[in-house]
Amino acid sequence: GVPLSTGDWGGRLWRRQLPLCTPGWNLSFAGCGFRSVYYLGALSCLLERVPELVHGAARFSGASSGSLVAAALAVNVPLSEFSIVRGKAIAMEARSLVGGVFSPSFSLQQRARDSLLRFLPLDAHVHASRRLCVSLTRVHDGKNLRVTDFRSREELIQVLLCSCFFPVYCGYIPPTYRGERYMDGALSDNQPLSELPNSLLFSPFSGESDICPKESGFFPVQVRP
Repeated sequence: GVPLSTGDWGGRLWRRQLPLCTPGWNLSFAGCGFRSVYYLGALSCLLERVPELVHGAARFSGASSGSLVAAALAVNVPLSEFSIVRGKAIAMEARSLVGGVFSPSFSLQQRARDSLLRFLPLDAHVHASRRLCVSLTRVHDGKNLRVTDFRSREELIQVLLCSCFFPVYCGYIPPTYRGERYMDGALSDNQPLSELPNSLLFSPFSGESDICPKESGFFPVQVRP
């Protein structure tokens, strides 16, 4: 195993031995809506203290908004360009409208698509295939699907939009992927690849994930900022 950290990170860092398997380990990001901004701080810290944990990862996985962060890492977008999440700007825009996110003039899906088109390189699907794992929930039976191969940049965008589509909140007609309608991946598997022993789990909610906010309980396998 390799220690996750050896110093302070806004508080005490617990040492956790991460079992590594060839060719590398996985970083898994839970869905969390606008709270995904938490990941930017966590990743900034890791890149400063133990960059090999991010750069050496074999796969990145995520559900809902967590899939956007995973996609950014999989296609090697610099952390400074993580405007894809744009949580604060989008939240402020929504709050300025009567009805908020339910306002007829506001489309969360369109805002996400616009960001993806600006931020994903033309060959993003090439870099993402077999390196990115996105959790989707099939509408007609609620079954989970993990997508790891992408035929084109547009298909990659569609997969990410499907994973982020929360019914009513994002609209009423779910987007499609290869002829099927899918919705928020968090509804069926909010932490893809979490069953693997070499996965490092991120969540903005306190609990038993490896990297998550501090709470009163004692969890020796957590990194607790």
